[in-house]
Amino acid sequence: MRLKSPWKARLTDGEGNPSTRLLEALSEDILSGLLAGGDRLPPHRELAWTLGLGVGTVTKAYAVLERRGLARSIKGRGTFVASFQSENRATIDFSVNAIPPMLSDRLLARTLSTVSRKIDAQHVHLRPPLAGHDAHRRIFGKWLESLGIFVEPNRIILTGSGQQALWLAFDTLCGGGGLIITERLSYPGAIALARHRGHPIAGVEIDEEGMVPHDLARVLDDPNNQRRRRLVYLTPSLHNPTTASMSLGRRQEIIGICRQRDVQIVEDGVYTLGSSTDYPPLVALAPDNVFHVTSLSKTLTSGLRLGVLVLPEKWITSAEEALQVIPLAASPLDYSLLEEWFTSGVVEATRTSLQAEASRRAHLAVSLLSDRKIVTNPAAFHAWIPMPHAQAEAFVSSAEMMGVIVTPPDAMRADRQDKSTGIRLCLGGPSIDELSRGLSILAKFQSGPV
Repeated sequence: MRLKSPWKARLTDGEGNPSTRLLEALSEDILSGLLAGGDRLPPHRELAWTLGLGVGTVTKAYAVLERRGLARSIKGRGTFVASFQSENRATIDFSVNAIPPMLSDRLLARTLSTVSRKIDAQHVHLRPPLAGHDAHRRIFGKWLESLGIFVEPNRIILTGSGQQALWLAFDTLCGGGGLIITERLSYPGAIALARHRGHPIAGVEIDEEGMVPHDLARVLDDPNNQRRRRLVYLTPSLHNPTTASMSLGRRQEIIGICRQRDVQIVEDGVYTLGSSTDYPPLVALAPDNVFHVTSLSKTLTSGLRLGVLVLPEKWITSAEEALQVIPLAASPLDYSLLEEWFTSGVVEATRTSLQAEASRRAHLAVSLLSDRKIVTNPAAFHAWIPMPHAQAEAFVSSAEMMGVIVTPPDAMRADRQDKSTGIRLCLGGPSIDELSRGLSILAKFQSGPV
């Protein structure tokens, strides 16, 4: 004897077609836990009769429910709420934008052995200057030159991570409550930081090159946005989350708009080292108008949380005053490791390896998610799937139930009312086997609503 379904049949309110409203009702009750894994769903004909629908309408909704991974049909028995725990094995995390490990245990052991012969107690006991040791700033200066950024060491401030460098830039320019103007979809860490520090956020429209100049001008010229301290934060190369990169003309236009209005730019350059473009960073085009933030966590190893802030000379004193309150220096040992890797060629070799690995993973994502519009760049360790916000939220919930974690769409939108968002997939953190398995799981329910 077959068990009766515990589900109380219903359609969601709204103007959608009956199949969509049935699908949404079932999804809501499964994701909320009202229906548990293994619960039987009503037979097609019975549900159609109860709700006054055609059998084809129910069949269509059930099919999409299966593609989303929320239900499974068993021939001869019926359709059931999916029991996810048995097939999850382990969580696969696509929400952290990390890079694959490239430094071996043998290399680390060799480096530590070399460093141990050079480092002395002074490295540990002496408190570093607020902006970092001069020797370390010169090391980073050489590295920045490889990115086309030529800057005196006194304009370089070293921090414990790129996020700390971003914090320092925001505080130096806007205190704790100035306006942050950024792409309407932007780096989740920057949005979270702005909200944590009490900064209102204004979003600017984006296209295939990133921030749109005429919309930036519109936001800057809004009288309500001219009454407070403000800055423009953007990522011109391999934009997070969409992977867009600006042309030279777009970069120059953005700089011109900000110069005309005497507004400083905070440029996120953490992906510049892996960028496939040859266009110079904004700080190289306008050194007096741009704060440049970068880090080695996206270009060498995720665990080496060393950040850099390059700033115009006239802002050095203000930044050092902020550092008096929030010292952000990293461990001297980290810099000793970095110095050894720079001089031995490890940094350059790792960059080459990472570029090849990024391309490999981007191609894998495209091949496994071939039925979905997916935006990738062969130099980026993240991919972007645009979709309406409600659909993106359902995608996140379905993925989580299948053991795959992706970035919540709300984390990336400057305006919490923005209805055009999507899913960011971070491709660098999982192993290649986990990446393949996770993408294959997502492919099962990637189609949109009926």
